[in-house]
Amino acid sequence: MGLGQKLYFNGSILTMDDGQPSVDAVLTDGERIVAVGDEPSLRDAMTEATEVDLHGQTMIPAFIDPHGHFPDPGFVRLYRVDLSAPPRGDCVDMKTALSRLKDKAAATPKGEWVMGVLFDNTSVAEGRMPTRAELDSVSTDHPVWVIHASGHNGSANSCTLKKQGIDRHTPDPIGGRFGRDPETGALTGLIEGISAMGEMSATDFLIDRTRFWQGFDACRDEYLSCGVTFAQNAWTSREMLEHFGSLPTGHDPGLDVLLLPIGELEPDLTNGSDALDWQESPYITLGPRKLFTDGAFQLQTAYLSAPYHKPTNPDAPRGMPYTDVAELNAQVSKLHGLGFQIHCHCNGDAGTDMLLDAIEAALAEAPREDHRHTVIHGQVLRDDQLARMARLGVTVSFFSAHIHFWGDRHYDTFLGPERAERISAAASAERHGVRYTLHNDASVTPTRPLHLAHCAVNRRTAGGRVLGEAEKISIMSALKAQTITAAWQVFQEDVRGSITPGKLADLAILNTNPIDDPECLEHCKVHQTIRRGRTAYTAPGLTA
Repeated sequence: MGLGQKLYFNGSILTMDDGQPSVDAVLTDGERIVAVGDEPSLRDAMTEATEVDLHGQTMIPAFIDPHGHFPDPGFVRLYRVDLSAPPRGDCVDMKTALSRLKDKAAATPKGEWVMGVLFDNTSVAEGRMPTRAELDSVSTDHPVWVIHASGHNGSANSCTLKKQGIDRHTPDPIGGRFGRDPETGALTGLIEGISAMGEMSATDFLIDRTRFWQGFDACRDEYLSCGVTFAQNAWTSREMLEHFGSLPTGHDPGLDVLLLPIGELEPDLTNGSDALDWQESPYITLGPRKLFTDGAFQLQTAYLSAPYHKPTNPDAPRGMPYTDVAELNAQVSKLHGLGFQIHCHCNGDAGTDMLLDAIEAALAEAPREDHRHTVIHGQVLRDDQLARMARLGVTVSFFSAHIHFWGDRHYDTFLGPERAERISAAASAERHGVRYTLHNDASVTPTRPLHLAHCAVNRRTAGGRVLGEAEKISIMSALKAQTITAAWQVFQEDVRGSITPGKLADLAILNTNPIDDPECLEHCKVHQTIRRGRTAYTAPGLTA
């Protein structure tokens, strides 16, 4: 039996469609939107529709995650030890972290892994990662691994180092390093960079097929409660592709997901020479290919053109690239030449320069209109870079949640006042004509689209400082950046992202109209989420 028609009326309806920005009513039929406009006309057009009175609430298109690592938040909730610090969690010092890890070890059979996540060295009292000796005090019978909130480094105990075959003679790989005592050369347990962490950097580390789908369901429910119906896994390994590909034929998992395979998997992934156990479905599809140029600000491994405000690593005061120029150029040339869109992690402006150089060279070799190659994060983009991006047709997804979670440390430690004022410079992108989206990079920060909009509109840090008055954007710009522009950024604008006839009936109903007051964004709530015409979430205490 089909879903039939539904008529939504008696509320504020913001379509995110510039041709008709607001309407009085919306008519859906099954999975699709069939008409928008004034209520009397839609009543004349409908046959036997279920009427949905919005009771003065506000309807918008459902949110789209422009960059995240679904379903990693589900894995964190179900299988990891949460070591997040304020303002997200309450792990304020090393003692608290070690106590939680010990509790997990006591409940875990000997020999099995104990994994802590979301630890932030810049937010705990000691201002550093755990040492090998401290993690040995947690257990010598379990591999203990604590990964940083950014996902770009971690700390291991002796059991983990031995299990992974890492000793004092193991050389540092390109884009990574193993922490060593400066006097003795002994390993400290610190492992920096994705290349050095290896499999321990993967979001599906220690996840089997059963745990994958359990984590998927937990993460799906979280996203739907926040009005998100289209998620993204933005660093999809071969193993993760096979997990997603195990979805039974014809089964709807309850959320649509876009996968961004690791760039190095091509061309074997596309030409089938990898013997990958993968099948696409209407709900889980492949998108851009993903690359990296640098690391994270919290670790001072984001690659900058000028030194950090207060450098912590005298050997690398500007951070570090995660790849060399020749390798990045080769990957960009390959992927561009194969016709793929590229999303590339570039936190620092020097990392972005590397990517823009590679894209410009690739376009000279193989001109291509509307490629939509994307800078991911682009935390400190300069005006000359934005002008160059506009010329090259490059877009950007800003990690605006950094303003709230780490804005004060950007101002005081990482970047200093002048550069911190321009972090996630969305208003400057608008001035240069560069289209942009906003993201949370879950699980680095939790997927909360309305709070993310608040970060970009009000630019207030956790400490209450306004960080960059000139870079504030309008509420409508922040909502579009997570709906229609987010759809456009991955070539989905004809399918989703606005309340437009013919598109999927993916909708979110909010308790209040966020356009009325910028300050209300922080407190605005999702009351209902509709995905493909069906009610997928209703807030507790309400009726669908």
